[in-house]
Amino acid sequence: MNGKLFEIESENNDWQKLEGKFRHNWVEENLHLENQSFKHTTSTGTRKYLGKSILKKRLLAFIIILGLGISTIFFRSFYTQIIKGDYYRNLAENNRIRIRPIAAERGTIFDRFGKQLVQNVPNFSLSIVPQDLPTNKTKRQEVIVKLASLSGLTEDYIQNLLLKYKNYSYESLVLKDNLDYDTSLKIYIESVQMPGILVEGGTKRNYIYSSNTNASSTMSLSHVLGYLGKLNDKELEENHANGYQVSDGIGKTGIEKNYEKDLRGIYGRKKIEVNSTGREQNVVAEEPPTPGKNLWLTIDLEAQNKLEQLIKNYVATHGEHRVSAVALDPRNGEIIALVSWPSFDNNLFSNGITQVDYNKYLENPDNPLFNRAIGGNIPSGSIVKPIVAAAALEEKIIDANKGFLSNGGIQVGKWYFKDWKAGGHGMTNVTKALAWSVNTFFYYIGGGYGNFTGLGVDKIIEYMRKFNLAQKTGIDIPGESAGFLPSKEWKKTTKGESWYVGDTYNLSIGQGDLLVTPLQASVWTAAFANGGTIVKPHLAMQLLDKDDVTNKFLFPPINTNVVSAKTTEIVRQGMRDCVLTGSCQLLKSLPFTAAGKTGTAQWNSTKPEHAWFTAFAPYESPQIAITVLIEEGGQGSTVSMPIANEFLKWWGKKYLTH
Repeated sequence: MNGKLFEIESENNDWQKLEGKFRHNWVEENLHLENQSFKHTTSTGTRKYLGKSILKKRLLAFIIILGLGISTIFFRSFYTQIIKGDYYRNLAENNRIRIRPIAAERGTIFDRFGKQLVQNVPNFSLSIVPQDLPTNKTKRQEVIVKLASLSGLTEDYIQNLLLKYKNYSYESLVLKDNLDYDTSLKIYIESVQMPGILVEGGTKRNYIYSSNTNASSTMSLSHVLGYLGKLNDKELEENHANGYQVSDGIGKTGIEKNYEKDLRGIYGRKKIEVNSTGREQNVVAEEPPTPGKNLWLTIDLEAQNKLEQLIKNYVATHGEHRVSAVALDPRNGEIIALVSWPSFDNNLFSNGITQVDYNKYLENPDNPLFNRAIGGNIPSGSIVKPIVAAAALEEKIIDANKGFLSNGGIQVGKWYFKDWKAGGHGMTNVTKALAWSVNTFFYYIGGGYGNFTGLGVDKIIEYMRKFNLAQKTGIDIPGESAGFLPSKEWKKTTKGESWYVGDTYNLSIGQGDLLVTPLQASVWTAAFANGGTIVKPHLAMQLLDKDDVTNKFLFPPINTNVVSAKTTEIVRQGMRDCVLTGSCQLLKSLPFTAAGKTGTAQWNSTKPEHAWFTAFAPYESPQIAITVLIEEGGQGSTVSMPIANEFLKWWGKKYLTH
């Protein structure tokens, strides 16, 4: 073995000697050639000059190129670091830093006695942050495919959502809401390997008494409270600059909509470091949110529930009807109860209503989504007669003693305008006319008859406007209607007909084309109760912020002293007589004094009349005014008045015995 190694080493040494000899000969040969070249070059001046010239040009070119290169590098560095430094710094920062909003706790809503009506409950949602999705198309598609499998959504839906909100790439887009805990946990584990996919915790709005699964349900509160829903495209465009995010909720109707700014609060911000998948690694800075303010309403939950139950009992006995009722304080316009029936479950909307459930509401001919208490335009019938009486007294065409003979109606040419009682009511003054709703009396004072000159249509309209007819009251929830007052000009333009005395007669008793809302009826009833002030009806009482600072709302009256105190007192007496001797005698059973007015509005020759009743109590110092309307219910004195009577009886026990 050692002999072998020796032979190999000997051979290597021989090879190295041979390689060294070869290199020596190659060097000597090249030196010889260079010497010959040098001698040849220096032997002629031209060659010498050419060699020096080429060397200088190359050197100059090299220096110029080097200078340009250095200048370019210097300028580029200056432009990048100095001129565009902030831009590239922010760009780089955004690759690892995120600013994420911290949602503010939405304010809670209470009734006037502090009973909580809504709550914020924990909620999990599946979200996607487009900016954090893989940039590689193949990997991006893999994430979307898996996301569709986990969420039950289609790939097309997810792609369309990303396309729709491409300008909001840094914001979380909620794909699926209201995930249960187990589903949330499963998706969270899976999403660890899915860049841009998050399971986020938050809250959703729960309306405690509005659900039809609640034994003590007061679903009519849905029209009052409204509900929260996701921003639509228009709302996002209008509110994004104000801090709203793509997947935020916003008040859609009711109190939630009208007091959105107070309830929402102010979002906080969290500056975080994220990894390559967009997941939070570290909190750099945090600005806490400011919770929304808590809102106290004028609504009495017990009163709302009682009025709704009375209406539902009526419906259960007489079949489905569209019913509305408003109870308010005539001293200040605070609404104690407001019911529109049928109603809806606003929790369905808050949770994201299904198309099936939504279609059920849309296809219901009674339109449960419509708040008819503030938006329904209905002929008033006889409940408008106190306004006509007040106008005649103010204009001094009658006094408290002026009477007309009621013998069943009046004849004008070939037309006969009848009273509701065959044979009439005999001699009738203003208080008796109000107590028994005598049409003949109002024909006289409205349109005149024989030698007696009535108010005329223009004066009637003038006074109806004073009592806020054909105008919105400005209640603090959306959806109110202004109603309608016909006029000579309107009839000529719309129907191509002249205004006749018969039109004035119809207007005088609340028939024809006059339209009002139950809320308006409560407001003018309150005006006679309080001595002539048109109060502004409202639902908000006060706000309470995080520091327990209370801000009470002020709602100045719409108008004051619309008619004189003397006129008001005469009309009040007529409404009191309605209870004592007239068509409202059911209210005599109340343990306190009350005044009222019945109304029956004919509107269709083939359908039942609309049944109205309006009242206030106690008569001497009114604290409540109530109006009940049963559409196509028949006689107000037989169907609407019993509901008002039972409610007032309940109300008196709660409010007048303390």
